[in-house]
Amino acid sequence: MGWLPDETGLEKCAANHVPLTPLSHLRRAADVFAHHEALVDRDRRWTYAEMHDRVSRLVGALQARGVSPGDVVATLLPNTAAHVEATWAVPASGAVLNTINTRLDPDTVAYIFGHGGAKIVLCDSSLLTLAEAAKEEMGGGPEIIEVADPAAGLPGSGRYPEYEAIIAAGDPATAWVMPLDEWESLALNYTSGTTGRPKGVVYSHRGAYLNTMGTVIAWRMVLHPRYLTIVPLFHCNNWCHSWLMPALGGTVICCREVAAAPIYHAIAAERVTHFGGAPIVLNMLINARPEDRKPFDHIVEVFTAGAPPPAATLAAIEPLGFNVTQVYGLTETYGHVTECLWRPGEWDGLPQEERAAMKARTGVAMAMMEEVTVLDPGMTPTPRDGATLGEVAHRGNSVMKGYYRNSEATAEAFRGGYFHSGDLAFRHPDGYIKIADRSKDIIISGGENVSSVEVENALMHHPAVLLAAVVAKPDEKWGEVPCAFVELKDGAEADEAELIAFCRARLAGFKTPKQVLFRDLPKTSTGKIQKFELRAVAKGL
Repeated sequence: MGWLPDETGLEKCAANHVPLTPLSHLRRAADVFAHHEALVDRDRRWTYAEMHDRVSRLVGALQARGVSPGDVVATLLPNTAAHVEATWAVPASGAVLNTINTRLDPDTVAYIFGHGGAKIVLCDSSLLTLAEAAKEEMGGGPEIIEVADPAAGLPGSGRYPEYEAIIAAGDPATAWVMPLDEWESLALNYTSGTTGRPKGVVYSHRGAYLNTMGTVIAWRMVLHPRYLTIVPLFHCNNWCHSWLMPALGGTVICCREVAAAPIYHAIAAERVTHFGGAPIVLNMLINARPEDRKPFDHIVEVFTAGAPPPAATLAAIEPLGFNVTQVYGLTETYGHVTECLWRPGEWDGLPQEERAAMKARTGVAMAMMEEVTVLDPGMTPTPRDGATLGEVAHRGNSVMKGYYRNSEATAEAFRGGYFHSGDLAFRHPDGYIKIADRSKDIIISGGENVSSVEVENALMHHPAVLLAAVVAKPDEKWGEVPCAFVELKDGAEADEAELIAFCRARLAGFKTPKQVLFRDLPKTSTGKIQKFELRAVAKGL
């Protein structure tokens, strides 16, 4: 099908077929945009020629330390220039990039080090104790390269090879290892472990490249955008945004501290045109103190994702100079794959409240996706009636290769030819999707996934706790926070502060319950806890 009767000699060759990879964007930019500003990190600035030079030096340094194609190189870094450089240099060395959530506990980091097989970890000075604790738990682990940050008051410990030193020693003429097949693995990202241990999500060069192209279309981008890195570079590789910027000669502006003052400063001083972030970032900007605000005279385009933003938040952010587009996706889809595509002729004249309600929709498939739909249990698309719930299912170029070393989970996720998200939604008559709930009781707090099972397990370790159930409680700042319902053992005593402190000693801070209520838990006849009742209680708190 689709072939001419005689295609003799019409074969793929070096002239007409090159594997798709985001690495091509930076190689081109180093020539086309050589003297244009590529990267800004506080008072440090680099052109594309300079950035390419530093990335090539890092490639040579990694190879000199034994990194070979197929090896894994991890990062434990905030959003700094070194992290941006690593997102290019690691794959350009032929290795697979494993960016690790800096908020995880040592046990989970140790698991990721071991499961992914990281050979080296680039580690910020502030996170050395985390990396060291993880390695101690493993009894080994990756070699540490320390990334000092004097501008943040972190001059370096002196215990490990230092990033800038190995950059200086690297060869700027080092050749990059470009993929021979676009299906080669580019990155290994771990989920938040919502049903146990986190799963390793594998990205291909092809998928990331096409995601960058789809994002350019969805964000209506033109040459030389100025992009602020609020989305963590460890989260879906910054939604692939840092990989797309060289295609347009854009400037990546690093944001180590996500707070209202530095964000407003960057928008005003650096003329930021685009950023992505969870709804908590929008609330942060809306509720900023007067002294933290800086005036600016341009519109900033914002992608927001995570817990769906309330319409009231969207209504409040627009007058401040931000045009917000709701997007949706998962780690397994390279970040966002749907957009609430605005309909100028139909929606421009709506009252503010209705405009905000439209913007709060989950949206439609982005251009690089073949299909994002809502399916019933029989794999049939749900009617577009604005009510019937089904599971959001994805098919297209921005779906992961699969779960690393977990063929069973991969097969389950891809059953029937779709990636099954586990998210519940309905479709409006115009086809726009709206997320209604989440299966498996995932709590999204400040853009981070929190496993209710993990929090419950921590609570159950307390000697006074008989049963525990954790659900999402709406929160003005974080979108959602964990709320725990606890049954104590007969004769046992414990108060809220004690249990919160108990969890804080065992979990990352964002996973710790913010409220604990003591009561008999509602159960079915088979003893299953009825979480829908608890969610209703938490919603009313």
